[in-house]
Amino acid sequence: MTDASSLTGRLLVAMPGIGDPRFEHAVILICAHGPDHAMGLRLDRPAQGIDLKAVLDKLDAPAPEQSVGRPVLMGGPVERERGFVLHTDDWSVGDDTLPFGDGLAMTGTREALAAMTDMVMGPRHATLLLGYAGWGEGQLEDELADNVWLTTEADLDLIFDSDHQTKWTRALARMGVDAGRLSAQGGRA
Repeated sequence: MTDASSLTGRLLVAMPGIGDPRFEHAVILICAHGPDHAMGLRLDRPAQGIDLKAVLDKLDAPAPEQSVGRPVLMGGPVERERGFVLHTDDWSVGDDTLPFGDGLAMTGTREALAAMTDMVMGPRHATLLLGYAGWGEGQLEDELADNVWLTTEADLDLIFDSDHQTKWTRALARMGVDAGRLSAQGGRA
């Protein structure tokens, strides 16, 4: 796979009738994509009953007031107990931070959690996600060929905004697609 064919830094938008309830109306940011794997984070599914303060409390980490009510997202069905901080690339922890796409990075350390609530030294935008979506060799390419996903450019406003309920519809609209006109029936011309 050439760098030009990599989907790293792009969004996957689920087609209606995807056939997997874990991904109905999903908007997924691809963080890594190579010939033998792909990894992404779902951006539109808040974890029920969990906010950033609850996670920080569980880790016995300082939980400033700005962590109260701040949503934690379900990044995907794989390793759901593992946390990832998705953030803008204006902050990093050296080799522990994976920069990707245009202005994005991902870090899985306690320092990243602390930085999320530091309005001065932390990243401009950040969100905590639990778990991730993963694909094995050729799996994502097969799903794309079967019209399971649409792909589009990533947009920081869409990625980091807190209107999770309409994110799928807005991602489609950014592509010029009316969600109400999409069919759950796939096909090839």
